[in-house]
Amino acid sequence: MGLSYDREKILDCMFDPITSMILAELEDGEKNSLHLSEKSSVSESEVHQRLSYLIECGFIEEKKIGGQSTFTANEARLAEIVENGENFGAAIEGLEKMDSFLN
Repeated sequence: MGLSYDREKILDCMFDPITSMILAELEDGEKNSLHLSEKSSVSESEVHQRLSYLIECGFIEEKKIGGQSTFTANEARLAEIVENGENFGAAIEGLEKMDSFLN
């Protein structure tokens, strides 16, 4: 899994309220862009846009099936960024940033 990535950008993606809702949908397994669009109340193109960096870095896998994009979370890779000791502080900062945004 030697893909390099900007940890701060990944955490910003993960803790964005809409993107985190999309990621939560992917916890139950593979979902297509239409389903994710309906659940998150954004367009299918915005779903793809919000997931694009996560796809590029290997946190989300995308398959094209009959012109429809289907997404799967790489749960091990997502957990890695939060569980890694050096990343834990950044994850907490991300949560604090999201909390201050919501309040």
